[in-house]
This record gives sequence, C-alpha cells and structure tokens, in this order.
Amino acid sequence: MSYAIAPHAPDDPASDWWRFDPARSERAINFVEKLLVHTKGRTARKPFLLSPWQKEGIFRPLFGTLRFDDQFNEWTRQYRMGWIELGRKNGKSEIASAIALLGLVGDDEESAEVYSVAADRDQAALVFNTAKRMVELSPILSKRLEIIDSKKRIVDRKTNSAYAVLPGDAAGALGVNASMVIMDEVLTQRDRHLFDAMRQSFGTRKQPMILCITTAAYTSARFALEEHEYSERVEKDINLDPSRFVYLRNLPKDADWTQEGQPGDISRGIQPTGWYWANPALGDFLNINTLRDEFRDAKEKPGAENAFRVFRLNQWVAQATRWINLDLWRENGTDAFSREAMAGRACYAGLDLASTADFTALVLLFPGSPTDPLDPGFTVLPRFWIPRANIERRPEMREELESWERRGFLTVTDGETTDYETVFADISKDAESFRIKHMGYDPWNALQIVQRLEDHGMSVVKVPQSATRLNEPCKILEGQLAERTLRHGGNPILEWMANNVELEFKADGLMKPKRTHTGDKIDGIAAMLNAFAMTLVPEDDTPAEATAIPFDDDDQDDDVGGLLSSWFDDEEED
Repeated sequence: MSYAIAPHAPDDPASDWWRFDPARSERAINFVEKLLVHTKGRTARKPFLLSPWQKEGIFRPLFGTLRFDDQFNEWTRQYRMGWIELGRKNGKSEIASAIALLGLVGDDEESAEVYSVAADRDQAALVFNTAKRMVELSPILSKRLEIIDSKKRIVDRKTNSAYAVLPGDAAGALGVNASMVIMDEVLTQRDRHLFDAMRQSFGTRKQPMILCITTAAYTSARFALEEHEYSERVEKDINLDPSRFVYLRNLPKDADWTQEGQPGDISRGIQPTGWYWANPALGDFLNINTLRDEFRDAKEKPGAENAFRVFRLNQWVAQATRWINLDLWRENGTDAFSREAMAGRACYAGLDLASTADFTALVLLFPGSPTDPLDPGFTVLPRFWIPRANIERRPEMREELESWERRGFLTVTDGETTDYETVFADISKDAESFRIKHMGYDPWNALQIVQRLEDHGMSVVKVPQSATRLNEPCKILEGQLAERTLRHGGNPILEWMANNVELEFKADGLMKPKRTHTGDKIDGIAAMLNAFAMTLVPEDDTPAEATAIPFDDDDQDDDVGGLLSSWFDDEEED
C-alpha cells in the first residue's frame, strides 16, 4: 500500500492568490544547513543537513509558498498555521527548534516575538533547549544572539527580537504580540484555549505563523483529534483552508500494522510504505531495530500494541480497547494448586470492595510458582464474595453463580448487602495462613473494613484508581501474561472478569482498567492490580518482620498498621 505525499501550492506565478518562490524556500533551507548544527547523538556538532523528506515535504513548501497581500501590497507567506504530525523520534523537536531560530533572525521581521508553548513550561522548554544548544554551537549565531537561560530567552539585540518560553496556559499569552509560535506535543493540550490565545496574539504581524508539531494520541485527546481531523480534510482539499500547511504521516487504519514496509525515494517518486510512512526518518537517523524490538513486545501485550500504534505508527487509537486475550489467559492457568500448598508463603494482597451489594474481591500474589518461591512470576490466589440478593437480581447468571458457590470459588453471604464480617473473617484466616507483606486497596467504600485491618496490625496501602497509579501495575500484568508466568490456576470467576476488562488510555498513553459493560464485573482484576502495586513498594518500607498476623490477639503491637497508608495519598482519582 502506498500513500499520497502531502500537497503544497504549485509553482504558478500567474495565480491570483498564491505562487511558489524557489528563492524564499532556498533562503530558509540555507539558514538551517549553513548556520545550524545537530545537537545530540552521533551527528552532534555536524551541519544540520536536511533530509530529502524534511527539505521537500516541510521546509520548501512551508516557506516558499506565497500569497499576495493587498493590504501590504507584497507577497507574503501563504501558510499562517502549520500542522506537522509524525511518529516519535523523527526529529520533530529539531525541526521546531530550527524554525523557531529562523523566525527569530531569518524571517524579515523587526522586533520579532517567537514563543514556545506546550501543556507546561517544562515541555515547552524542550524545543527551546535544543534551539539554545544550536546557538551555542553556531559560530555566527553565538556572536549575534544572547542567551538568558534563567528566563528561557534568546535575544537578538540587532533587531530587538526575542525567542522565549511561555507558561502552559492561556493567561500566559496575554500582552504578547507573537510573530511565530511553536506549539509542541499538541496531544497533551486539554482544550483549545492556549491555541486560540496564541493565534489571537498575532496583532499587526506581516506573516505570522503558529506551528503545531505532535504525534498521534488516543482519541481522548479531544482538541488534538479535532485539529488532526480538520487537517486531514485540508490535505484532501487545500481550498478548504489555504492558510493551513499540513504534513501528516499516519499509518492508515486499514493498513497491516505488523508489516515494516519499504522506505521511499523522493528523487525517483517512490513513496514509503508501512512503518516507513509514519517514520520518514526510519533508515536515516531512526534505527529500524528499535522499532523491531518494540514490535516484538507489542505482539504479546495489548497495551504495548496500542502504544506502538499510537507513538510509532502515528495512528489514532480508541480510548478503550479490549485488553486480555482469553487464549493467552488460559495458557497461564493450566497448573492447578491448592490453597494449602501456599501456606506460610510471603505474598502481596489487593482488595476491591466495589459496592455493598456487589462483588468483593481479594487477590493474593505469591512470588514464584506454587512449588518454588524463587521461580519467575507470580502465583495468584483469589477470593470472591457476593450477597445472596445479588444472585436473585441476576437471573441470566444465576446458574453460573450458584455453580461457582458449590465449587468453592464464591462465598455467598446472606442478606441484601455483602456481610463485611464474613469478609473480615476470611481475610483474618488468610493473614494467619500466609505472610501478607502489604495490602493495597481501592479507597472507595473501604474505610470501615480497612480501619479494622489496620487496627489489627496489617500494613494497608491506599491505591487510588487513577491511570497514574495503575499504569505500571497494568504493564506488570501484561508482562506476566506474555511470559506465561501468571499462575492463576484457572479460577473461573477471575477468567470471567478478565474477559470483561478493557484498557482505557489517557491522552498521554497512561492506562487503567475499565469494564466493557455495566453488568460485567472486573473486581478480581482490579484487586490483582492493587496487589501488583504493592510489589512496587520499596523494600526499605517493608516491615522488619513480615510474619503471619495473629488476628485473634487484640493486644498485639500495631506499629505495622498504617506504615504505608499514605504511600499513594497524593494521587486523586481520575
């Protein structure tokens, strides 16, 4: 499969509203290639010689395409807004830095104001820092420009121009008269306020430009997705918005994402395919082996697959996607084992209480296999509780729920709501049988029982159910499944819940579990992730003696209780 190169204006001086000026484009290209150098890696300090795709696909059309401005009575730059969308590590920051410096000293603008903006000041400073290093390594620019690093500012005294970093909010744009704006990683923008504020700051500039450079994201990045989709429309019909320059390199949704494809050759009119389409730097300064290594991981892990497709293949992926492959899940549960076989072993616990009228789940994670704690991976031992009335309310699952009860997989308590006395008693038995290091819990609806556990000496740790906190446990779970080292013994309730869970992705790629439908439960998987979060607790925070907790002794020392209760306290739920 081949894909069309992004179009730009034709070389047509007779056109009444645009033309292409080779001299203007060459001036921009010469500025980069003669004055700037690379700043990182094996090409550091070497001249910034633009690759053919950078030169022909971006710089030549962006700076050489002109329109006649009847107010100024001269030809000015056609494009006032640019949208460049590439896979990660294709040199976006270097391109942005070069254009920022061009806007500072090479854009025929007196008292130019060039700004880097992003979701936060640190992100915006990434482009600035690269530009600063380019200036430091340039014999000509380093003499002309003054770097004020403490203010993230580069000044050209000759033209009274400045390039600076702005805070990542719309208020930071107040009072500026921008001539050029570089907006980096638009996918992290929560809304369009900053974008609109910067566009409206152009004032009386002759040929202002806002250049947005980004990678694709998850569809939860609503503003970036909206601008991406509009750019797609402009790419197909330039007359829709002649002032917008578009350079999109997204692998099409109907393409086979597993195929590497072939590099293109602009000089011969050969278009790149597959991975090379989304990554024009592939085979140039981006190493194909890096993508191959990530691809091998992506084939085994749904979360890694989505990250690969978004950030490497530049595809917009749905916010939620089915997570666990049941065949892979079952491959991890072929070996049965008994609860008694794990007696005395150290483990981590995860608790998910859900609502009082629904499932409650406890999952114990034992390092190693059922026979050897030194084996790689984990052995999983779950418990589930549900009130009798809930079974009556689920006629479509009644037979299955009653079967799970008869087979000992499900504890059914009397009444309308879960009997937390029973839950507490069962956890007490487990605490006496196994050496529970820490118990992670979802703070929602858990205060009463958690307080009792803490009062009896258990180390309980709050795990807010946010993507920030659950992203790493999700990765661990995926890794264990891929390595076939998550020994869950084929528990049918846990399998049902594994089949119900989706991954929900935030715009920045962080993930958390989500159930597919309202009636489908994922409490066991949620409890397992809480337990995996406990495996991340630093060893220094482990109680000195990780022994079985005697729940029948009310006079025991409770110093262990609450030791880590604030470990996750700074995180609010999404």
